[in-house]
Amino acid sequence: MDFEEVSAADFGRSLEGIGINLLVADVRKSVEFLTTVLGMTAHRVSDDFAIMAYKLQVFQLHSDRTYGAHPLLSLVPETPPRGAGVQFYLFNHDPHTALQRAKDYGATIIEPPREKPHGLYEGTILCPDGYAWSPSMPSTSKA
Repeated sequence: MDFEEVSAADFGRSLEGIGINLLVADVRKSVEFLTTVLGMTAHRVSDDFAIMAYKLQVFQLHSDRTYGAHPLLSLVPETPPRGAGVQFYLFNHDPHTALQRAKDYGATIIEPPREKPHGLYEGTILCPDGYAWSPSMPSTSKA
């Protein structure tokens, strides 16, 4: 699918499985973070919307104003971080590279890379909206 040319209606009708839609304060700032720090690809970027791609998965960013009539908007906290409690794993994504990019970007690193008991070597970065992004690799530890 050509994400740059597909109509909104055709894109919507094509979606399957579980969809992720992040409500963000500034779409362009979020796109900059996700492309610069986590190497994602952005499509159809505007002040109100973007399609983000990570490997074979796509998700959407929407600005607050696009949710004007949606009841979810009234639940978003006025004081950041709005994404508290949400963690997105990026499997088979080098945590050292991502966390160095995050540091260079000025993002908040809340957890440096380390071995976890659930079999992953991971670190965690907060994006400007407070969502937690955890690049991870399979652990080499037998523990």
